[in-house]
Amino acid sequence: MSQELGSKSEKNGKINNLKVVLFGIGIGVILTGLIILIAMPKMMITVYQSRYSTIEETCSKLKESIQAHGWSSPMTRNLNATLAKNGIEMKRPVRVVELCKGAYANDILQTNPEVSTLMPCAWGVYEGNDGKIYISGMNMGLMGKMFGGNIAKIIGGSVAIDEKNMLKDIILQ
Repeated sequence: MSQELGSKSEKNGKINNLKVVLFGIGIGVILTGLIILIAMPKMMITVYQSRYSTIEETCSKLKESIQAHGWSSPMTRNLNATLAKNGIEMKRPVRVVELCKGAYANDILQTNPEVSTLMPCAWGVYEGNDGKIYISGMNMGLMGKMFGGNIAKIIGGSVAIDEKNMLKDIILQ
C-alpha cells in the first residue's frame, strides 16, 4: 500500500512539474507577443533629421541623390494640397518623395507580384513639432527579413543599402 502511495505521489509531482513548465512557456509566449507588439511599430519606420531647413530643399536634395544613385523619382506628392482639395487643412507641411529602381522592381515582381502594393518606395518629408525637417521611411532591412526569400535579398539587401547611401549626405548622423 505504501508503494502504491509513493507511485501516486510521484505521478502527482510529475503532473505538477509539467503544469509549471507549461505555465512558464505560456507566460513566455504572451510576454514575447507583447514585446513585439510594442516594439514593432518603432522598428518598422526609421526617422532621420534632415540637414536642410525647409521641406522644399530637403525634397530637392532627395531627388538629386535618388537620381545620382541610378534610381528614378516618379513623383513628389504634396499631401497638404491633396487634403486641401477635400477641405482638410494641415498645419505642418508633409510631402512624399517616391523612388524606384526598375531592375529591382522587376526582380521582385517576377517572384512576388503581390508586393506591388509596396511600390514605388517612398520617403515622407515633414516638419516636426520642433520646426525641424524630418525624413521617414520603412525599415527596408527589417521588412525584407520579415518576407524572406527574394524579397529579403532585394528589399532587405540591395534596396536597404542603396537607400542608406542616398540618405547619407542629406541626414544628420
